[in-house]
Amino acid sequence: MPATQINGSPTAAARPRRPLAALFTVALVMLATLTSSIAAHAKPRATEFRLDNGMQVVVIPDTRAPVVTHMVWYKVGAADEPAGASGIAHFLEHLMFKSTEKIPIGEFSKIVARLGGQDNAFTSQDVTAYFQRIAKEQLPRVMEMEADRMVNLRLTEKEVLTERDVILEERRSRVENNPSAILDEQMDAALYLSHPYQVPVIGWAHEIAQLGPKDAMDYYKRFYAPNNAILVVSGDVTPDEVKRLAEATYGKLKANPEVGAERVRPKEPPHRAARRLELKDARAGKPSLHRTYIAPSYTSAEKGDAEALDLLMKIVGGGSTSRLYKSLVMEQKIASSAGGWYSGSALDYGKIGVYAVGTDAASLDKIEASIDAVLDDVKRNGVTQAELDRAKASFLADYIYESDSQNTLARRYGWALAVGRTLADVEGWPDAVSKVTLDDLKRVAEKHLDIKASVTGRLLPEAPATAQSAPAAQKPRS
Repeated sequence: MPATQINGSPTAAARPRRPLAALFTVALVMLATLTSSIAAHAKPRATEFRLDNGMQVVVIPDTRAPVVTHMVWYKVGAADEPAGASGIAHFLEHLMFKSTEKIPIGEFSKIVARLGGQDNAFTSQDVTAYFQRIAKEQLPRVMEMEADRMVNLRLTEKEVLTERDVILEERRSRVENNPSAILDEQMDAALYLSHPYQVPVIGWAHEIAQLGPKDAMDYYKRFYAPNNAILVVSGDVTPDEVKRLAEATYGKLKANPEVGAERVRPKEPPHRAARRLELKDARAGKPSLHRTYIAPSYTSAEKGDAEALDLLMKIVGGGSTSRLYKSLVMEQKIASSAGGWYSGSALDYGKIGVYAVGTDAASLDKIEASIDAVLDDVKRNGVTQAELDRAKASFLADYIYESDSQNTLARRYGWALAVGRTLADVEGWPDAVSKVTLDDLKRVAEKHLDIKASVTGRLLPEAPATAQSAPAAQKPRS
């Protein structure tokens, strides 16, 4: 979030500005220092191998503490669900914590906790991951348990239906009670014309309500297998230790010949018209404007384009020094917040986003015009070398700081490999960012900030009296 005034300290707008030459010099010094730091740690950190059953294994040693992070990534997510069964990927993630022949109902997480560890899981459009952080000596037990539930999940109708109610309540609390989340769903549904990213990961409520034990087990047997999974272990281990343990646990499982092939999904047709939508909700608070553009991901982009988009949107919308924030909030004072982002971690497509929060509904027209002006200027004239150097310094600094986290390292490698990237891609990212030029940023701005490939959404507060008079509000709650 952009910085705000605290305890009477001056805002960024009130501080004296440094000369541009001074800022440029600072950015160059920071970039040179960070580049040297990365070069000092440039040797590969991760080791990769495969078990005989096709399971991919990645080991990232970190011997500072006798702790490990153990993650299993399945190369399947919400975008791989059967039509009409939205939410089954996320539903199964919940059900994986039920029981096997060896583990009683609900005991998986309790066992991990008794061992002194923590565990959790998550589902995205492209991947499903399960992870534990545990003392090194408990790693064999955790690997045995995870290998067990990879193929031996056991479900009863009662626990499936009970968990379905949990999922429906999760959707009500996270989506139905959050106007911004509702708008996000509607914008994604409009942004993608053919691709399954148009369906929310949690699923549509009416389809979740129809899911049953057979849906869960069919999906489980179709996609959960060692040859559709990646094991990532970071922490106080050696590759030889992990290989021995992996062969003794996961290595005993049989491959499923029906999985492991390249995922083939519908492709987007040409986008020929900008889409617009408006959501009114009494719970919305201040009016806001949001826009998303379809873009390539790191996996699908031409070489260098994803890195350039990351840097471009850092300059355009990343925090209180970004062009959008300075123009709309600090200079014109027509918005209380403004920014933008690029999301490129998915398998097939990425997204570019911009947003601003206004003062009243009438302000959104001026806000949209100002956002368009900022984006048009970047497309026509590009950015400055000082801006590019600061963006690179920021990204490279984050890379170094995040490399200090065992969990972040496991996620960095696991996610990339699960969507088709390589160890070389992960470890070569800082160098690829360093090579991005001003021409690259101008080129990707012209190419991907195309209004025809966008959806613009407005979220407007609706007066309570108006909301109460709406027909939908008069219906009894289910």
